[in-house]
Amino acid sequence: MKFPGSVLISLVLFMSETAAALCLSAGYRDEGDDMWRLLTLLFALVPCALVQLSLHFIHRDVSRDRPLVLLLHLLQLGPLVRCVEAFYIYFSAERVEEPYVSITKKRQMPKDGYSEEIEKEVGQAEGKLRTHRSAFSRASVIQAFLGSAPQLTLQLYICILQQEVTVARSIFMVLSLLSIVYGALRCNILAIKIKYDDYDVRVKPTAYLCIFMWRSFEIATRVTVLVLFGSVLRVWVFLVVLLNFLCFFFYPWIQFWLSRSPFPENIEKELSRLGTTIVLCLLTFLYAGINMFCWSAAQVELSDPDLISKSQNWYQMTVYYIVRLMENAFLLLMWYVYRTDFYLYVCAPTLFLQLLIGYCMGIFFMLVFYQFCHPCKKLFSSSITEALLSCFNILYFICQHHKSTLLKGKVAMKSPENTGEARGSSKTIDPQNRSVHQSASSNA
Repeated sequence: MKFPGSVLISLVLFMSETAAALCLSAGYRDEGDDMWRLLTLLFALVPCALVQLSLHFIHRDVSRDRPLVLLLHLLQLGPLVRCVEAFYIYFSAERVEEPYVSITKKRQMPKDGYSEEIEKEVGQAEGKLRTHRSAFSRASVIQAFLGSAPQLTLQLYICILQQEVTVARSIFMVLSLLSIVYGALRCNILAIKIKYDDYDVRVKPTAYLCIFMWRSFEIATRVTVLVLFGSVLRVWVFLVVLLNFLCFFFYPWIQFWLSRSPFPENIEKELSRLGTTIVLCLLTFLYAGINMFCWSAAQVELSDPDLISKSQNWYQMTVYYIVRLMENAFLLLMWYVYRTDFYLYVCAPTLFLQLLIGYCMGIFFMLVFYQFCHPCKKLFSSSITEALLSCFNILYFICQHHKSTLLKGKVAMKSPENTGEARGSSKTIDPQNRSVHQSASSNA
């Protein structure tokens, strides 16, 4: 039985970040910064409540009579209780022989074009541990992008405004960044396991390292770009964030409407249509929050029974990263143009290049992961490099077509002048030809 290490990591990050947020908000209260205190508490308590709700929902305690567990969730102690329960199951499973087991069939990764199907016995204890791992993975994603990401952006913005980085705030920002990167990593692993549920997926340490580096560069540069842009253009940053959020929030709903699929009814039997709609709205809300800071490995598809797309859309990922890179470059350019006197002691061109190179480094590690370290790369029908090359070919074709249209326009502008000159020259030449012809005839 696999050790529930992911459950422990999720709990440690959750508890440490919540404790750090409470300590920092107390410091803001002592300094008289009520607005920063309220925002810090808001970004700490709202995702904490959503984590409790997700754990309670995934374990399907809605249909079970467990008042003590419900009370502990209301007291915001749900993750601690679930972690203790997971470790109790893990350590007691070896001493108790289970009378009932279930048999699962998984296919191995293909070797030389062949894939074998293997059977594995799964006991009740291992099934419960899988449920705990799945619940904590989803809770880590919620905590990362609905709590840690806004919290990191807020604290970095406060550091720039106050021109000071305190020890407590720096520790809190490091914890928030680790929580976001870990949540993005769990999102990647969840997407792989959902898409390739029929296969026995084993993720190697090199894959974890590539994902960690990819997400670290991508998220750190994205947060820094938003904070720098917001420090000089405070009103416009809200419009940029709102536009990004609304686009990604309504994108799954527009796809669902265009597919004309029936409304999903199999999420939870106890939920009504209104409850199902609320759950779907929360899911798309989380999806928009993830794509605000990084690429969501799990693409929401409301017409699918699992609500997650099973296909690997390289072109959609390529377009996302090209547009996001252009957006980051534009926001940095606006910051460079409208930067205040505070940035006189900062080498703005160097910082501009460092942030763009950092984002490109994240894209580089992403390419390395999908090209060499992905556990299911043998199942890909095409690679991401092929999608990149095809997108660059399309861009090259568009540029060449634009140049050709410009050249044709210039030729069309010059052609009336040339024809006018030609007509004028023909009029001057014709009388001479006629006079020469007349003189020749008279001499004859």
